[in-house]
Amino acid sequence: MSVVTLTVSDDEADIRLDRWFRRHYPHLTQGALQKLCRTGQVRVDGKRATAATRLAPGQAVRVPPIPNANRPPPLASKPLDERQVREINKMVIYRDDHVIVLNKPAGIAVQGGPGITHHIDALLDGLRDSPDDPRPRLVHRIDRDTSGLLLVARTPGVAAKLAAAFRGRDVRKIYWAVVVGRPSPATGIIDQPLTKLGAGAGAISVVAERGDADAVHALSEYEVVDAAARKLSWLALSPLTGRTHQLRVHCEALGNPILGDPKYGGDIAHVAGFVDRLHLHARRLELPHPAGGTLVVEAELPPHMRETFRQIGFATPQPAPCRRV
Repeated sequence: MSVVTLTVSDDEADIRLDRWFRRHYPHLTQGALQKLCRTGQVRVDGKRATAATRLAPGQAVRVPPIPNANRPPPLASKPLDERQVREINKMVIYRDDHVIVLNKPAGIAVQGGPGITHHIDALLDGLRDSPDDPRPRLVHRIDRDTSGLLLVARTPGVAAKLAAAFRGRDVRKIYWAVVVGRPSPATGIIDQPLTKLGAGAGAISVVAERGDADAVHALSEYEVVDAAARKLSWLALSPLTGRTHQLRVHCEALGNPILGDPKYGGDIAHVAGFVDRLHLHARRLELPHPAGGTLVVEAELPPHMRETFRQIGFATPQPAPCRRV
């Protein structure tokens, strides 16, 4: 074993150093990498670096001798069957050489967890054009019970660029929801800090007191698009921060929980005569395209929300064609 120097490729722009190592040296643990960084054995362009250092194309990464660097990779996951490939491709509403956009149905998780074996992440191999293509990568997440837009990067480099756009608040996200009652005023900003209670799958987010040690800033815009008397309202929601269950908790804090919410809002959220499922849909994304310009995509409502719109008499606009401008 000897020291080697590797060059960061164009497709690895903005990737974190620890993720770069996981790609090239999957058997190196996070703790071991951090120790190599602390002792100066890993360097970027001759300078000390941390595991969180972000890389740029053309930079030189000094890699010290790593035990088991040539150890065979773990066995590949079980190939998808035809039904699974059809399932994930049925969700695709836009694709190009850089990104794929899905309209995720309500009820399927984005990633796995305790007791969750069927999820979007497990199906991503079905989006590859050929077995030699990189595995597509999720860029962000939405709740299991929420339907709508989910962005997938076709390469690790694109994933890093898009993740940076989400971190930098360069992505405009619009959700549609049906809520109980009618918010007043009809437009506004919900500025309520949140905190988590519990852990794991049972954890919930709640409104926190300002100044609480565990409170995190959370900001959401809302607008009433239409209303059925004062019984139910159609809201357009835009999260300006990205907290867990933010829109659901903020609507509850308004006194207008989202219809059918199984976790927030209590009995008020469940109205007789309507499908008892969460009425929250990731409708629109506007984001910088990795190759330039702005990608604008919209997703059709899920069946249970279309039915509720029909019952109430709300118009059901068709999504605009996905486009890059």
